Amino acid sequence: MTRVLAALILSSTVALPALAALKEGDKAPQFEAPASLAGKEFKFALKDALKKGPVVVYFYPAAFTGGCNAQAHAFSENSDKFAAAGASIIGVSLDKVATLNQFSSDPQYCAGKIPVASDADGKIAKSFDLQVSDAEPGAKNTRGDEIGHGFAERTTFVVTPDGKVAATIGNVAPTENVAKALETVQHLKKG
Repeated sequence: MTRVLAALILSSTVALPALAALKEGDKAPQFEAPASLAGKEFKFALKDALKKGPVVVYFYPAAFTGGCNAQAHAFSENSDKFAAAGASIIGVSLDKVATLNQFSSDPQYCAGKIPVASDADGKIAKSFDLQVSDAEPGAKNTRGDEIGHGFAERTTFVVTPDGKVAATIGNVAPTENVAKALETVQHLKKG
């Protein structure tokens, strides 16, 4: 019995994703990507967003999935607090921009308050040293649609206007991820 319990604990530890992401003080990779805000497509460029203040770049596995829905909703509910701290937000997933047009406008999720960008080939996630894993064959989102793309590791980066990572937030629940990002940008404002 003790061996079985030890094996279960060890296997669950090994199954956790390693946080190999960029760390505090690292230079954040600049990127441009097709994005959507309130269902309207536009071109997002990190360098342009950083001209206005810190940027919260949050990677999430897929739109219209449990944790990602909760995280997007928490970011949208707190968007005024992020703005008051001088920060903007961009969500990034491997979803196609057509899916993101729906996700960004849906009042239950982004609610037209936060933009989300398409990293369809996973290159942006990989440039932030995130793991990108394949979706299980036949995996479906909460709307019953087949996902059909890989998943980026759920990790949030707070990037300062000088392009440096001020915080890397991972391995926490989706809503806690948002709370920690907000705490970081508020601390930066006081800084």
